[in-house]
Amino acid sequence: MTISNRFPFRLIEQKEETNNLVIVLPGAGYTTQAPLLHYTTGLFHSKGFDVLHVNYSFNREELSVLNGEEFAQDVQFIIDHAIKNKPYRQIYIVAKSVGTIALSYLLNHTMFKDSKVVWLTPLLQRADVLNAMVQNVNKGLCLIGDNDPCFIPERFELLKNNQHLVSSVIEGGNHALELENEPIDSIDILKRVISDINEL
Repeated sequence: MTISNRFPFRLIEQKEETNNLVIVLPGAGYTTQAPLLHYTTGLFHSKGFDVLHVNYSFNREELSVLNGEEFAQDVQFIIDHAIKNKPYRQIYIVAKSVGTIALSYLLNHTMFKDSKVVWLTPLLQRADVLNAMVQNVNKGLCLIGDNDPCFIPERFELLKNNQHLVSSVIEGGNHALELENEPIDSIDILKRVISDINEL
């Protein structure tokens, strides 16, 4: 099976050519159709961006042995294939959960040196993700809930040392940035998250 079959992608283009692109890297089970990424897609598309969804999926076993560097190389291959000959100058990357693993390595690529980045529920338990977030100089936003198993307070505190990164904790938020059994309040959180992304 080729990489492009394992990592299907969708490029949602503007009617007229644009210099702006957002790359959306979903979670393992949190797809680009789920609320945070669905509305992120709508936000950027309404602002004149092409939107690239990289639609990989992993089962629990695959996740347990996932090599971050190889994963990022596969994602980079898809990006290069999807946007070849496109004149993008402004690029955002929005990564959710396992997508933050790929993002940690993608930011070493010269094409993303000026990109703005959004870390949604990053996997702070992973050293590669944490180190990238602490050291990276891209302007960025980090959003994570304090009821998320990936939220590690002492590691989150380290993010505050990065002056390029704005980090926020969603009180009561789980790994989907939702409140358990509180759908109306969860919608309020969704609105806040999309507003924060809009302001980056």
